Amino acid sequence: MVLEDLKKEHPDAISVIRLNGMLHSDDNCATKEIARQLCLEHQLSFSKMASSDDNTEFIIDMLRECGLAHKTILFILEEFDLFAQGKQRLLYSLLDAMQSLTSQAVVIGVSCRLDADQLLEKRVRSRFSHRKLLFVPSSLEDTQRLVEHLLILANDSGLPAKYIMDYNSRLTNIFSDKKFKGILNSLMDADATTSNILRFLFRAVSYMDMESGFLSMESFVKALSSMQRQPKMDSLQDLSILELYILVCMHRLEDKEQSSYNFTSIMKEYRSIQDAYKTSDKYTSTVCFRAFEHLLDRELISFGDNRGRNQALEYRPVKLLVSSRELAQSLKLNTTCPAVLQKLFDRERYM
Repeated sequence: MVLEDLKKEHPDAISVIRLNGMLHSDDNCATKEIARQLCLEHQLSFSKMASSDDNTEFIIDMLRECGLAHKTILFILEEFDLFAQGKQRLLYSLLDAMQSLTSQAVVIGVSCRLDADQLLEKRVRSRFSHRKLLFVPSSLEDTQRLVEHLLILANDSGLPAKYIMDYNSRLTNIFSDKKFKGILNSLMDADATTSNILRFLFRAVSYMDMESGFLSMESFVKALSSMQRQPKMDSLQDLSILELYILVCMHRLEDKEQSSYNFTSIMKEYRSIQDAYKTSDKYTSTVCFRAFEHLLDRELISFGDNRGRNQALEYRPVKLLVSSRELAQSLKLNTTCPAVLQKLFDRERYM
C-alpha cells in the first residue's frame, strides 16, 4: 500500500521491480526477469535471446541512466533467504552497482527467516546497509479485537434494531467462549497474517445459518476445518488397501533406517508381512506395481534422485512424501483399513 501511494504521488520518479526467490533464485533467471521488467517499465523492447552478461550490463546501464534522470528503482526480493543461497552473484551485482554516486536504487528483501542477513557472504554483507524491520505477529487479543471490529454490526447499518441487538449479543457470547479462543489459536498457529484472518471470517460468514441469519460457533468450526483441509490428506483417504500397505511398508523400511530402497525392497517387506500375519490381503507383483505407479502419479511417493533414469522403475530408489502423522491419520479415518495395518504402523507396540 505504501508503494502504491508513492507511485501515485511520484508516477514518473519510481520504478518497482519484483522478484521472488521461489521463482528467480537462479542468477540467470533473475537478471533476465529484471531486464524484462525494466524494459516493460520504460517501454523498451526486450530480447529473449540476450545472454546473462548482456542482461547484467543492461541493468547496470539502466541504474546509471535512471540515477542521472533522478528516478529511483526499487528492487523487492520476496523470499530473500533463497537469493542468499549459492554464489549470490545477483545480490552482489545489485548492491555493488548501488555504490555508485549516480545510482538511485533500493533493494528490499522480505523473508520469514530472522537470520536471513547472516546467510550473506562477506563481500555481499559489506555492501548491505543492515537496516532491518521486524514485523511481530499480532497477539491473540489483538486478533480477537480485529475479528470483533469486523463482525460486530454498527447501530446505523440500516438493519432492524432488534436484529442488530440479537446478532451482536450472540457474537459477544461466542467471542467470550473458550472454544472460540481455541479456534483463533489454531488459526494463528498456521498463519497469523491479516489476509488469512479475513479469509477465515469470509468462510465463517458463508457458513451462516440462512434461516436465522445469525453466526454460530459451528460456523467458525466449519470455517477452520475447511482452511485446515490438506489436499494430501484427501488423496490419502481415497487410497486402496494395497496402496496403504505399500505406504506402511515404506514407512517400516525408513524406521529400520534403510537409507535407500526401491519397489523390490518394498515387495520383500510386503511379503514378510504376509508371511508373519497370514493376512488375506495378497496381491500379485503386477497388481502391486500398478498401485506403486499410482502412488507415484499422485505424488505421495517420489524417486529418491534423478540418477538412474535409464533403470527400470522397480529398481529406482524411492522415498515417502507422507509424514508419520499424516499416514497415521489416514489409516484411522479409512473405514476399510485392516486392523493389521494399524498394528504394523504402531511400531512402539508391535515391532
